[in-house]
Amino acid sequence: MDKNSKVPLYLQLMDDLIKKMDAEEFSTDEKLPSERELCEIYDLSRITVRQTLQELEREGYIYKLHGKGTFVSPKSYNQSLIKLYSFTEEMKAMGKTPTTRVLSFREIALDERLAHKMDLAPLDEVYQVVRLRLADDEPLMYETSYIPKKTFPHLTEMDLVERPMYDVFLQDYQVGVTKAVERFSATIVRKEEAEHLKITADHPAMLIKRLAYHDGVLIEYTISVARGDKFDYTVELT
Repeated sequence: MDKNSKVPLYLQLMDDLIKKMDAEEFSTDEKLPSERELCEIYDLSRITVRQTLQELEREGYIYKLHGKGTFVSPKSYNQSLIKLYSFTEEMKAMGKTPTTRVLSFREIALDERLAHKMDLAPLDEVYQVVRLRLADDEPLMYETSYIPKKTFPHLTEMDLVERPMYDVFLQDYQVGVTKAVERFSATIVRKEEAEHLKITADHPAMLIKRLAYHDGVLIEYTISVARGDKFDYTVELT
């Protein structure tokens, strides 16, 4: 682990463990080293290792068995679901007043996994933006977005406080979303997310991963946790 790198340590550890899974150094259904053992192997804190395992579980790379440990997940199947929409516009159409709270805004360097997902190079810089989406002051979604700095070089936290993100993209950079690909899966709400969503931890939720494009170029990768008691999704098949 490079502790001087701008890539967060938990992302570096994720990269290393995923590479070992891909190389079958850890095979399907094999038990991983414990949190304590990973701390010793990589010389990392318990908090960092725990965050890594949480992210790997959410991404579907591992699963946990109570009292037995953490294991490598089998490869999952992906069913495509594409729907281009804006949270702000959807809420307005339902007669609700949408608002967004920016919980954090920072610049980070990408690890290899995120870089590959976003068609960028490792160590490319992105804005990592955590937002809470509300309707009529009721919290509904907790979102973490990764936005390429090279596409939006002067983006600021205040921009996203004052206007919807897609409005900023279009008005300030003449970049609009022409296609979005979304992947839906079930998850449970973590403690920090639960505090903002005003529900209990381990509450069922929908995990939505969105890749948004402008003329074939990726401009946003967002991971949203939507309250399971507030959302349902309809797919129209023709």
